[in-house]
Amino acid sequence: MAPDPQCTALAAAKDKSGLSYADIGAKIGKSEQHVIDICTGKAKPTTSEFDALAKALNIKSSVPHDGAHTAA
Repeated sequence: MAPDPQCTALAAAKDKSGLSYADIGAKIGKSEQHVIDICTGKAKPTTSEFDALAKALNIKSSVPHDGAHTAA
């Protein structure tokens, strides 16, 4: 089983969407592993990846500006 996202809001959005990491990867054009790495904080997303992830998970609210929520 894949780990939960580092961000609680991202974890909640992922759960609400019912999408798997593979599903999210297909929506944003990235591999399942890359999505896992972004969501768990092992990789920092580019701004476009961050925006695509938010769109795929229907996240509309502003993202906090802290270490867990930065783009590369």
